[in-house]
Amino acid sequence: MSIGTKLFTMLNGAPVGTDTQGNHYYRGKRTPQDAKERRWVVYNGKVEASRVPPVWHSWLHHTTDAVPTDDSATRWDWQTDHVPNMTGTANAYRPPGHVLKGGARDAATGDYEPWQPS
Repeated sequence: MSIGTKLFTMLNGAPVGTDTQGNHYYRGKRTPQDAKERRWVVYNGKVEASRVPPVWHSWLHHTTDAVPTDDSATRWDWQTDHVPNMTGTANAYRPPGHVLKGGARDAATGDYEPWQPS
């Protein structure tokens, strides 16, 4: 966290809660009339937006006004654990046929007909 963020948070932020990854969430102490409340997160470690759990994301973006109490309790069976964004690394997803994955893709099924100019 930069010194500017730390100073701004100390002067203008009221702590709201912490998620399971140790990120701290704040709301503004003062809200101008006819304006939305200001909300922000101070990350624990690397600043990576995908580390914000869905329930806290909805609170940050004013989808809900209820402050989450437990971000792991609202998980569905089909949800998986967080995986950081791997774009630009050797572990990045590459679809079948990608040049860095061998370049061989499945043969066409015959239902594709390319456009030919007349």
